[in-house]
Amino acid sequence: MDTQTVLLIVQALLVLPLADGANPVLRFVAVGDWGGVPNAPFYTAREMANAKEIARTVQILGADFILSLGDNFYFTGVQDANDKRFRETFEDVFSASSLHNVPWYVLAGNHDHLGNVSAQIAYSRISQRWNFPSPYYRLRFKVPRSNVSVAIFMLDTVTLCGNSDDFLSQQPERPRNPALARTQLAWLKKQLAAAKEDYVLVAGHYPVWSIAEHGPTHCLVKQLMPLLATYKVTAYLCGHDHNLQYLQDENGVGYVLSGAGNFMDPSKKHQRKVPNGYLRFHYGAEDSLGGFAYVEISPKEMSVTYIEASGKSLFKTRLPRRARPERPRVHHSKA
Repeated sequence: MDTQTVLLIVQALLVLPLADGANPVLRFVAVGDWGGVPNAPFYTAREMANAKEIARTVQILGADFILSLGDNFYFTGVQDANDKRFRETFEDVFSASSLHNVPWYVLAGNHDHLGNVSAQIAYSRISQRWNFPSPYYRLRFKVPRSNVSVAIFMLDTVTLCGNSDDFLSQQPERPRNPALARTQLAWLKKQLAAAKEDYVLVAGHYPVWSIAEHGPTHCLVKQLMPLLATYKVTAYLCGHDHNLQYLQDENGVGYVLSGAGNFMDPSKKHQRKVPNGYLRFHYGAEDSLGGFAYVEISPKEMSVTYIEASGKSLFKTRLPRRARPERPRVHHSKA
């Protein structure tokens, strides 16, 4: 082992707690926009650096799974389940031994929708690691050695809001199929209303809030944000803007933006479109190799640590265990 590797491991141990088998903690990596490029070698230096650092983080700290937050294949997705991009941009890049048995839970981004999303869903039957059962779905986990439960609702925000054109307004204008959009939103409302888990997370590709290039997604601010508040959702995780951000609203909902898996963009052009006080952290240095979010959920709290692909811990925040939404009171009147 070379000196630099030893120094990086020591630095990680100083910044982050060691994975301790005695601690009941659910751990996962959240990374978006990692999807390489469509020409040889089909990956970027940043994607390789992130893959290496994710593997090292998993080896040292542990991870139960990886959340893929969309834009899995640049620039136009994949064509079929046997597309060579699955191997060139995913399997051969995230190939470290520490990642072999770590499942990925996948959702689609706007670039994936320029190809064949059903091919990415079908790839779940080919790869042992790749889990993408349907365009939107629910995950449920238990924090090990506890009765504490976690629900994650994986959304298709492109079906919900429409695809965005990076060269026009950068806002999704309207869903291609309004009926499908309504069906997904109704599903989410019903699921959130029934969710009794101690932590409830929602994940999608588009951000609700972002100060960067794409800015807040108007459709999600209007349709999704009220649901997050009403049903006491712990956090919303997303990508789309190519940097790392953490925002928190007045209801205590955390917004984890992790879109630095393949590109870095320093833009802050929508800073004034986000309410004052929401932004807690932003990192988009152009000379950075990118990064990802590392989440730990214990019976007491959820912590989010942003890790640069160099191994540096950039920012850490904590969110409390969920307060259960109050049930509407039923008033009985005497006849």
